[in-house]
Amino acid sequence: MRIVVDRDLCDGIGMCQSMAHEFFELDDDDVMHVLEENPGEEHRKQLTAAINSCPVLALSLEG
Repeated sequence: MRIVVDRDLCDGIGMCQSMAHEFFELDDDDVMHVLEENPGEEHRKQLTAAINSCPVLALSLEG
């Protein structure tokens, strides 16, 4: 699976980071970075929760 970010929608709110800090990180300018773009299947439940928490729907999973 792959984490996909819609950069046009992302506002750098950080809900994803608070729920899955090992995969998402906000820099000092509130720009979100994906730390592991292709995580293992064992992380799907955690990532789905983090992605669903995004208030602007900027995140998704492929695969």
